[in-house]
Amino acid sequence: MLAAVSILHIYNLWQGSRLLEWLRRTELDANLRFSGVWGDTGDRILRLIKLKDNQRQASEESLRQLLAAVQASPHGVVILDSDSRIQWSNQTASRHLGLDPRIDVQQLIGNMLRSPAFSQYVHSKSFDHEVIIEGRLHRIDRPHKLGIQLFPYGDGRMLLLSRDVTLIEQAETMRRDFVANVSHEIRTPLTVLSGFIETLQTLFLNDSIREKYLILMEHQSNRLKSLVDDLLTLSRLEGSPFPGQRDWIAVADLFKSCEEEAQGLSERLHPSSKNRQKLAFQMHPDSLEDEIAGNKTELISAFSNLISNAIRYIPAGGQIRVKWTRTSDEAVFSVEDTGPGIAPEHFSRLSERFYRIDRSRSRDTGGTGLGLAIVKHVIQRHGGSLEIESKLNQGSKFSLHFPAARYRFQKKETVNQTESI
Repeated sequence: MLAAVSILHIYNLWQGSRLLEWLRRTELDANLRFSGVWGDTGDRILRLIKLKDNQRQASEESLRQLLAAVQASPHGVVILDSDSRIQWSNQTASRHLGLDPRIDVQQLIGNMLRSPAFSQYVHSKSFDHEVIIEGRLHRIDRPHKLGIQLFPYGDGRMLLLSRDVTLIEQAETMRRDFVANVSHEIRTPLTVLSGFIETLQTLFLNDSIREKYLILMEHQSNRLKSLVDDLLTLSRLEGSPFPGQRDWIAVADLFKSCEEEAQGLSERLHPSSKNRQKLAFQMHPDSLEDEIAGNKTELISAFSNLISNAIRYIPAGGQIRVKWTRTSDEAVFSVEDTGPGIAPEHFSRLSERFYRIDRSRSRDTGGTGLGLAIVKHVIQRHGGSLEIESKLNQGSKFSLHFPAARYRFQKKETVNQTESI
């Protein structure tokens, strides 16, 4: 009996040592078997380990899916520790803030975002709103604005979210400018008209002064009418369906209408022939029968606005060249002048409503500040684009690019004649 008990005890010790050795291994061999109570213990341990491993894999998969979702977010996400050091960032944050997810880990966020507005935002400890800063791609002629907001969580940690608010900021600026400008533009002629009417009602004026006042009143009323007409044109362009490609208009007819209107405007603004600009309308002989698909009224409006802008704003005696050119890929209507030119920082806003480089000069020439906005709407409705080229003191060039589907032309056949001998 004693010998049997000793043998059993030695056997159990051996099984226990095998189990301990098995547990010490990095990877457990599921095929290793134990007998008796040690076998049941090993099986239970193996089941628990498999359960934990399955739970770990499920957690890792959930984390991978969560990180993939955050990576796909249109907003930048940066996780900061309690010392404001970067722990993790997604690809959008890398684009917005210029971060490298591998190199910039453990970097202070304040060293990466060197913006006075952001520094003041961090020190204020008030994170219930976002702060607007300039993005790393910001340029004078191409603004790039970011909205940054911090969200504290956990034990002093913070979540930084960034979003591109460039278009929102531009839209808000345009809205404020539009409301302010349209109010001012309408108020000015109304104030003048009201003053003249009051003068005519209260004072006795001789015929010459009365006639002078009536001419000035007519000028202001025409200015107000032009403003309202342009606003209605913009409203109609925004609310009407895009022009189709069934109605074809001869480019030569468009040129003729624009030329007649341009000559009349030049004569009206510069009564003396010596001060008038030199207008040149150029079409290649092969383009005389070109046609363009779209809305004739809109196209004349766009072409005429570009030409009238050149006539209004370039000095007397300057040159204006209006051209129609085409290739196999596109057709281009361009207006080039020898005026004072435009600084690059104005390019991105030139087509905004009421945006003016020189407000006083625009009013003196009778401009409403809506011409380029109309041009941009028209060309976009015809599937094309507006291109602006300009250098200070060297002139400007405004081009309307139409896609090949919008124009057609007759190919000229070349006939080779040989002299008979």
